[in-house]
Amino acid sequence: MLNVLFGKKDEVNYKELVEQGAIIIDVRSKDEFDIVCVEGAINIPLDVLPLHHHKIGSKDTCVIAYCASGNRSGVAKNALNALGYTNVHNGGGWHSLKNKLA
Repeated sequence: MLNVLFGKKDEVNYKELVEQGAIIIDVRSKDEFDIVCVEGAINIPLDVLPLHHHKIGSKDTCVIAYCASGNRSGVAKNALNALGYTNVHNGGGWHSLKNKLA
């Protein structure tokens, strides 16, 4: 709790989460996704996420959301939490997440 209050983030091992079966979703537009994406990601743009969240699977599925900078993926994390998903992570920007998965 104190980490959140002081702006510190808990360290997440994204590579380990993927190895354990996490789903990676790219919440950028289809055009952005078609240019470059993280390997294994599925594209569910933020603006249609509430209508297509069923593509993720069960509500306890581990989900890593990413975008270009981390802003849209933060919104996606909150939206998925509001829809009842209990294990969602904001992976940040695609380039940063790609490095974390290497």
